Amino acid sequence: MQTNLSAEFKNTAQGKEAEAILRACVHCGFCTATCPTYQLLGDELDGPRGRIYLIKEVLEGTAPTDKTRTHLDRCLTCRNCESTCPSGVQYGKLVDIGRDIVEKKTALTHPRPMLERLKRNALKEGLNSSLFAPAMKLGQMVRPLVPKSLQSKLPESRAIGVVPTTQFSRNVLILEGCVQPAMAPTINASLRRVLAKLNIGVRTVASAKCCGAVRFHMNDQSGGRDDMRALIDAWWPMVEREDIEAIVMTASGCGVTVREYPHFLQGDSAYFRKAEKIASLTMDASEFIAKQSGALAKLMKKAPRVAFHPPCTLQHGQQVKGVTESVLRECGLSLSPISDSHLCCGSAGAYSVLNPEIAFALRDRKLASIVGEPDYIASANIGCITHLQSGTKTPVRHWIEIIDECIA
Repeated sequence: MQTNLSAEFKNTAQGKEAEAILRACVHCGFCTATCPTYQLLGDELDGPRGRIYLIKEVLEGTAPTDKTRTHLDRCLTCRNCESTCPSGVQYGKLVDIGRDIVEKKTALTHPRPMLERLKRNALKEGLNSSLFAPAMKLGQMVRPLVPKSLQSKLPESRAIGVVPTTQFSRNVLILEGCVQPAMAPTINASLRRVLAKLNIGVRTVASAKCCGAVRFHMNDQSGGRDDMRALIDAWWPMVEREDIEAIVMTASGCGVTVREYPHFLQGDSAYFRKAEKIASLTMDASEFIAKQSGALAKLMKKAPRVAFHPPCTLQHGQQVKGVTESVLRECGLSLSPISDSHLCCGSAGAYSVLNPEIAFALRDRKLASIVGEPDYIASANIGCITHLQSGTKTPVRHWIEIIDECIA
């Protein structure tokens, strides 16, 4: 794709990166075939190719409008287009650049409505707040009394169970995260129990908070990078001492973000080397468990039928495909096929709150594509799990919780 960037961006880091990505695009349109919003809305500007053109126009000097911003907002950032693209266009990085520039420019010329700004700010700050956990607990206590639209964001509370305290010679580091401990503390508790069966301990750092994804993807990219640096600072002493052999993620949204720290912090001389080290240690829980030579299979006491939905952050962001399914099969579980397993379920972080109509349409399509009647629907990210559960009575769990239950 030919480009002619305006003087404002031509010699900037953002401009140079965006131009390289734009020039890789041959506007073939293969990406539209796997873009969820294009499939639903049928608008070229709600597909990757159209959004690429919008970003290109802004970089070449066209003033963005609220319409430009809306089309970029509607992108789920599922990155399915990256898996589809024959030219290797790094769309996710480009849309981050485009959103940042468009947000700053339209803030002056076409500001978001006040209610929208309040909602976005509440999400950005509230999900990271120390008040989130008590607010979630209160919401769960009065769940039947709140509107149905909010009930879907309040997963039913479940007992954590006994968490092992045995010391092991092998240890991994995990991130508790910002929303998962309040919404589903059972996930990391299950990981601890499963790894204990493999004689592997789990360590955490109390000061380790959000990975940075929440603020970054709400267009507060500076705040997101500050969260990334804070997490690196919290983890670094343990990483530097080599106390752990891996950083294991049970939330694929956090996993893809941490793995891309070197990109996000590429211009930061104080943190880039540390970001590279931490990214190199980070892996999804399925990748780590897959390396344990099938030891779990011998411990399984039952084998339910499971439909596994691979989150976009796992299969398209991290490019980890088929690993979780292999682990589940190796453990003897039967898998119900999902006919469009490559497509987004509509959760996409805060997307389901900001764009509910699209999000719920994608959720319903995802649930309808499950073949048969599984005992469980499984996934690997708290957002997907909560979103899918809001549309079905079939229990939706993190896959590690199901393994934990089967070896209990």
